[in-house]
Amino acid sequence: MGADELDYEALTATAEQVAAEAAELVRDAYDSMLAGHEVAVDTKSSETDVVTATDTASERLIRSHLARVRPGDAVLGEEEGGLAATAQAGDARVTWVVDPIDGTVNFLYGLPWFAVSVAAQVDGVSVAGAVVEPVSGRRWTATLGGGARLDGHPLRVSRPERLDVALLATGFAYTAQRRARQAAVAARLLSGVRDIRRHGSAALDLCAVGAGWVDAYVEHGLQRWDWAAGALVAAEAGAVVRLPGEDAALGEDATLASAPSVAEPLRALLLESGIADV
Repeated sequence: MGADELDYEALTATAEQVAAEAAELVRDAYDSMLAGHEVAVDTKSSETDVVTATDTASERLIRSHLARVRPGDAVLGEEEGGLAATAQAGDARVTWVVDPIDGTVNFLYGLPWFAVSVAAQVDGVSVAGAVVEPVSGRRWTATLGGGARLDGHPLRVSRPERLDVALLATGFAYTAQRRARQAAVAARLLSGVRDIRRHGSAALDLCAVGAGWVDAYVEHGLQRWDWAAGALVAAEAGAVVRLPGEDAALGEDATLASAPSVAEPLRALLLESGIADV
């Protein structure tokens, strides 16, 4: 079976189902933590880049589910990596890209802005995805060529008339040196946009672009699991999306999603503000 014969809608349904199951696990752990029970925490790339036992448990649940319902597919996950959890990467038509908790720092601090992100990719392109919020229960879904939805309702990006009335979301790196450079760029951007928001979950920021809750989002340093589902939601809702490696002028690891009405002036302002140097 070729990629063009795959049922993208069925893949979206699978992504939503498995993400929702993992979100229940994460919600239970979150409630337990708020009740005073400790969560085991470790660090990854830096002391501010954390992983909890709940991240690991969530990813293992997702991998187990996918192994049952899609045994011929590969899995790439943030915590356990690899492309060979359910199949050898070279033999798999579909790769599932998994972020078991996007926004782990928010989760750890009790902030309810985090999500489980699951996407199906074919040849590196997202064709189906779901982002499920454990606390609110919101379900963001998207299918390549089939649109984006929030709890079943179609999404459409905003249409700001000018860049100076556009609300921009962004994020910062885990290393202090790069955060300082990003903060300098953000300071220069502030005079050209309505305001800037920093929520702490790339997947949800991309979904927010799709819903029109923010007009654009830009961040450096995202990994594939950070954007695989959320970027599809934004794109299928009508956003102009540039993924890492697609616009070298912005930086090789830049991700940008924008309402079309301000996409070009925003890109120009980003370049003027020195975004390529972060």
